[in-house]
Amino acid sequence: MTTAPPLRERKKLRTRQALIDTALDLFGTRGYGAVTLDELCEEVEVSKRTFFRYFGGKEDVAMAPLHDMWRAFLEELETIPADGRPLMELMEATLLAALDRVADEAWAGRAALSHRLSRETSSMDAHNLHFCESTLGAVLEVLHRRLDLPDDPRTRLAGDMLVAAWRVAVGGWAATAGERPSVPALAARFHEAVAALPGSLTLTATPRAEPR
Repeated sequence: MTTAPPLRERKKLRTRQALIDTALDLFGTRGYGAVTLDELCEEVEVSKRTFFRYFGGKEDVAMAPLHDMWRAFLEELETIPADGRPLMELMEATLLAALDRVADEAWAGRAALSHRLSRETSSMDAHNLHFCESTLGAVLEVLHRRLDLPDDPRTRLAGDMLVAAWRVAVGGWAATAGERPSVPALAARFHEAVAALPGSLTLTATPRAEPR
């Protein structure tokens, strides 16, 4: 039986979630640049000092749903059995387990909005790229610590391909999810993107036929 977290921890989680939900609502309604940090804190009735206990800035709170999934991915990667399967297959299973762990209908709506905002806001997109790079570094550290992997570019390239597949999947999903984004639809898109990776490496650069 799962033990409920202590009351203090539950209050902290509720405050953090209130900041995320309020931020995404304000950013989605008024635009990311039109909302100040002071306005966000006033809306949630917390001080800026409290805000900075949870987030480094507006970009952090806006990207929190997607970043939380990647943090769960790192935690899952620490414990998933290393059973000799292909590395990409292992990482795909790990990401799907992380998605299953953090995602529900409420998360899906937040994540879709977060991604749309990042595509419209250069500072958010840059912040997300920095997060991806630092997270990939942490992924590689876990992989090399837990697995017998060669000291050559293949592990890094496998990680890059996983991130690329995720970005393709979440981008297409967020663009077409409409008002009711679905976690299973995102998982299916991600699986399809990973499955397409080998074929992308064998595409040929054939000239386009000239119209007659």
